[in-house]
Amino acid sequence: MRANPVKKQLADGGTAFGTMIFEFLSPGLPIILQNAGSDFVFYDMEHSGFTMGEIKNQFALCRGLGLIPLVRPPDKSYETTARLLDLGAMGLLYQMVESAEEAERLVSYTRYPPHGHRGAMFGGAHDDYSTLSVPEIIDGAHERTMVCVLIETAAGLANVEEIMAVDGVDVAHLGHGDLSLSLEVPGQTDHPTMKAGIEKIVAACNASGKTAACLAGNRQIGKDWLDLGFRMVSYSYDIGLMLEALGGAIGDLKEHSS
Repeated sequence: MRANPVKKQLADGGTAFGTMIFEFLSPGLPIILQNAGSDFVFYDMEHSGFTMGEIKNQFALCRGLGLIPLVRPPDKSYETTARLLDLGAMGLLYQMVESAEEAERLVSYTRYPPHGHRGAMFGGAHDDYSTLSVPEIIDGAHERTMVCVLIETAAGLANVEEIMAVDGVDVAHLGHGDLSLSLEVPGQTDHPTMKAGIEKIVAACNASGKTAACLAGNRQIGKDWLDLGFRMVSYSYDIGLMLEALGGAIGDLKEHSS
């Protein structure tokens, strides 16, 4: 049964890098991401329209690679969590988490009894079709599954210390777009209110021994947020990467040809 080295390296104080996928799924995507240096990939199901079948195929393609497949569910229900875990997700990124009580409930969805109430099905995609004993599979699942929460509302920010103190929550992910809307400074990540909020998220993670994560839209933002204390960085996302690379190159060629 496959382990999750990203969870371990973050828990040990290290860093991890990857990207987010919203649009482009292909059989070659996971190995391309790994060859580019990614440790993990977040598949976004909240905004993309990806189906369970498409996501299961991507999880299967990640199997055997060093790339860790994580997913942003379309909702925060038990049913969706259980389905994605059984399909092979090695971690979940929950949207708009706003309280410790909510975080505790979400963690319980990812744990088998008596630590939670995840439904039992063994020898399937989620345990790599393992022939290990049930207790070994359960231990492996608990050890490798990451619970990541998006802090992207004023309420979530106000309660971030309590949220990150919850046992089983591994990562606080800055949701800079929604957080800026909630704090009424839309899109202004350099606004003092946003800067204070970002620093509060990092401080809460440091105080609880957890990891602060972010999506960096460009290299300089990534460097700045690493310097601030973020240790899990998604560099851009598939649409942005294509627009950046193709748009820049075509612009240069058009200028050269004129």
